[in-house]
Amino acid sequence: MTIRGFTIDGFLLALVAVVAFAIILPGPGATGGILHMNDVATYGVGVIFFLYGLTLAPEKMKAGVKHWRMHLCVQLCTFVLFPIIVLLLGTPLKGMVPEAVWIGFFYIAALPSTVSSSVAMTSLAHGNVPAAIFNATLSSLIGVFATPLLMAWFLATSGLSMPLLPVIGKIVLLVLLPIVIGQIARHWLAGWATRNNKQIKLADRAIILAIVYNSFSDSMVEGVWQGHDATLIIEIIVGVIALFFIIYYLMMIPCRLLRFDRADTVACLFCASKKSLATGVPLAPIIFGANPSLGLIIAPLMLYHFCQLVIVSVIANRQARLALAEA
Repeated sequence: MTIRGFTIDGFLLALVAVVAFAIILPGPGATGGILHMNDVATYGVGVIFFLYGLTLAPEKMKAGVKHWRMHLCVQLCTFVLFPIIVLLLGTPLKGMVPEAVWIGFFYIAALPSTVSSSVAMTSLAHGNVPAAIFNATLSSLIGVFATPLLMAWFLATSGLSMPLLPVIGKIVLLVLLPIVIGQIARHWLAGWATRNNKQIKLADRAIILAIVYNSFSDSMVEGVWQGHDATLIIEIIVGVIALFFIIYYLMMIPCRLLRFDRADTVACLFCASKKSLATGVPLAPIIFGANPSLGLIIAPLMLYHFCQLVIVSVIANRQARLALAEA
């Protein structure tokens, strides 16, 4: 859908619709409901990461491997700067929001960068696409272990617990192993995956929507959202927008110090400031288990995803105009 030259991602509209459906009719989507969404969520995680491995082209990563200074900046931002900023700015304010929302903000910080939209927006802005592909993909692979480790540390410091070894075991079984199998399957299915890229993306997003529906349905059934109104959503939106711009502008400093050109700067800023909903939603049930507050935990991530797409779309279009003017 396009409004006055701005394209609205249909997946965002679907996310809004799924959450609304969970609010209106949570029973069928809740754990044990007639739709068995919890089973879809459980086994769908493996399917998502198998498809990720199947569509991951190593040759595309090789083209961007030489920009090691940029890669270092992006990965340090993704897994070090993000958590530090959330802790520094969020700790004094954490009492203003439910504990699950505070956990959700750190969960954003612990996640890897997103692949598809980072690459798409970098391409739109005439940035360094090979470097964006390498960085976003490397971030996703690091995140398989970095995200649960960061969350285990954070929960422990907050007086909560997470069974780290069982969680890592599940991640190896449901995330890492399917990626490896997907990579092996590329030897026979690479051409098929390329031809059916749209169908693969639809399947991936359908499973993510099922997980979101299950999470929010469980939250509604357990009464987690009772006592919270639209004010909480507004507070989360303000928080995620502030977080995005703080990271975005902080990352301009190393880009200038290292004298990146415009194309490298675009790739660095876009990859470093974005977080992956496609990784975060499937990982959430593994990390947090059958937590009835899962809907509240992933709410900041969903809103961050929405806001980052809108903001980066505007920035990418402006950068595209600048690139054309320089040409």
